[in-house]
Amino acid sequence: MAVDSTVFLRIIDALPEVTQTQGGDYTSYRVRGKRFGYYWPRTRTVGLKQLLHEQKALVAERPDVFEVQFTSGAFGWVVVYLAGIDADELTELVYEAWRLSAPEDLIDAHPEPPTLATGDG
Repeated sequence: MAVDSTVFLRIIDALPEVTQTQGGDYTSYRVRGKRFGYYWPRTRTVGLKQLLHEQKALVAERPDVFEVQFTSGAFGWVVVYLAGIDADELTELVYEAWRLSAPEDLIDAHPEPPTLATGDG
């Protein structure tokens, strides 16, 4: 069930036009200048942009895997514990976060989540 950072990074690498910025204890990810995710190696967690209702649903369903990070406008960011999620679900969540920040032309060119080379996780 659990994935590690290599799976998360393969998902990130499979998305188009993603740039990263190193912070103190984390790396942030953007698509065309708009942030959609974070990764904290020390805690083996990622932070992902979601819609508010999705943030609430994820946290309510599995508080051992998801927690509220913060809210901003119509978006609710969630912390995801990599130890509690599989590769397919993580791929969907990362893609959704990317899609919420990507411009329409890029979304149109990439309407589906990336397919990882292997289905491990």
